[in-house]
Amino acid sequence: MAQILKGTTVRDSIADDLKKEIKTLGVKPCLVILQVGMLEESNAYIAQKQKFAELIGAEIIHKRYEVDASQDFIITNIEQLNKDEKINGIILQLPIPEHLNPGQIIDRISPAKDVDGLTATNLKLLAQNNPQGFVPATTKGVLTLLDAYNIDLAGKKALMIGRSMLVGKPTALALVNRNATVRIAHSKTEDLKSETLDADIIVVAIGKPRYITAEYVKAGQVIVDVGINLDKVGLKEEISGKAKLIGDVDFENVQNIVSAISPVPGGVGAMTVASLFQNLVEAAKRQNS
Repeated sequence: MAQILKGTTVRDSIADDLKKEIKTLGVKPCLVILQVGMLEESNAYIAQKQKFAELIGAEIIHKRYEVDASQDFIITNIEQLNKDEKINGIILQLPIPEHLNPGQIIDRISPAKDVDGLTATNLKLLAQNNPQGFVPATTKGVLTLLDAYNIDLAGKKALMIGRSMLVGKPTALALVNRNATVRIAHSKTEDLKSETLDADIIVVAIGKPRYITAEYVKAGQVIVDVGINLDKVGLKEEISGKAKLIGDVDFENVQNIVSAISPVPGGVGAMTVASLFQNLVEAAKRQNS
């Protein structure tokens, strides 16, 4: 049976540390969350952030725009927030409506307040392995989870399945920075199975429920599942508010083969929230030094 990489356990430890740091800092770090529209999925993620902020003593300002808000209007608001010295971090809650360009909007956030690490400036600093940048929250969460369980990346063959700017590409860069030998697989990859079976560490972020099954893995591997999907078998439960979340990996069967695996829920998702607030506290330190 595999070692379970419990993000919730690591998150709780991080929360304790951040609570102490904030008391020492003497300033209540403030995060602004920009939301366009009223997606229930986004509302749930924002609620998680608000709960964590309250736990550690940080402040959240939630700005919700109408679904038809213009790009110019949102950018004007961001520029005002950039100038506000009381604001330490700004994030755009994704996804956003199709008439908006997320890359262009995010790039108008000051890199010093980009605690999601998604501006071109911070992604360039990640590529340069420059610690002055903010590492994207999910990528940072993956690395912190592996570190917490003493999983060494140096010299290992790592496979990143997924190539999004939100997770896949920055995580691949971060793994290279940790001296792993990295490959990226995606929807056009031929013979994915041969790629997975050749890897020591697999990070999966493809948005396909239970896509990586037992035949794709082997003994001794470490699997980090970033996927969050609604179990279609549980749609009736969804109506009653008890829908089951599952990952991109067939956890029940894969865990019997590999040496370590992160669960969904309770794995990378929990780490992403904690990592976001680690970046926020660091931003507040820099801005108040």
